[in-house]
Amino acid sequence: MEINKETITQWLKTLQDSICQSLESEDGLAKFKEENWTREEGGGGRSRVIENGKVIEKGGVMFSAVSGKTPDFLFKEKEHSVSNNTSQDTTFFATGVSIVIHPQNPLVPIIHMNIRYFEMSNGTKWLGGGIDLTPHYIVDEDARFFHTQLKNVCDKHHTSYYPKFKTWADDYFYINHRKETRGIGGIFFDRLNENEHLSFEQNFAFWQDVGRAFAPIYVALMHKNKNNLFTQEQKQWQLLRRGRYVEFNLVYDKGTKFGLETNGRVESILMSLPANAGWIYDFKAKEGSEEANTLQKLKKGINWI
Repeated sequence: MEINKETITQWLKTLQDSICQSLESEDGLAKFKEENWTREEGGGGRSRVIENGKVIEKGGVMFSAVSGKTPDFLFKEKEHSVSNNTSQDTTFFATGVSIVIHPQNPLVPIIHMNIRYFEMSNGTKWLGGGIDLTPHYIVDEDARFFHTQLKNVCDKHHTSYYPKFKTWADDYFYINHRKETRGIGGIFFDRLNENEHLSFEQNFAFWQDVGRAFAPIYVALMHKNKNNLFTQEQKQWQLLRRGRYVEFNLVYDKGTKFGLETNGRVESILMSLPANAGWIYDFKAKEGSEEANTLQKLKKGINWI
């Protein structure tokens, strides 16, 4: 496969198809609804949303490929700014698949994945992405499974990637005003081009494997937990944890910021928000409860494997 924006775009569309088929099959009831859209400045996307299934309450598997004038904020980010010698009179192309799934059962976790490719007319290009898991109730066995699968993907390409990208996920998916992680993390990477370990072509193969890993990992977690019985108290807790998810996505998420600042399609950008969420004033979990146990594990640096 030749690596250019056209072949990357087509590969991402095929990945979107495959993931949607896997999720529909495991849910067993709901089907994705598709909406194609265009962006005035350039490009568009293929939004697929699934709702009111047996397992999935609301979810989306979104593909986009957009272009236009490079947004000014990319030149201002301190930690990842482009070269000072780069003219701001450049254009960009960005494509990716982004997924968020909110399940019906509070014992099935929320999951997020994004893989993206970005290039500029001056020759700058990079890969980004990752997968992270947000259980309403943290189950150590599931956390070990999830992180082991991601480590296997990383180790196939370079043994330094899992510890590096796990730490990056811990730091990125952190709700600073709550002093807690969004969930149990996963892996996260950005601005990946060629580095001291791998060429761009080798990193592209890694990036593809991250995308392919999503469906088998999440389908396994859906299948294991979808028939577990739950209480109304656990449903209430689910709403509170979804509230934390909303807080992160609206306050900190860079993908949300990028989409809004490049005049992206609002419905697609905010697809990540659940249909229902909750906030209770000054909620305190009962000592020794499953809820308190989960809160104790929403911390950076936990070795889940």
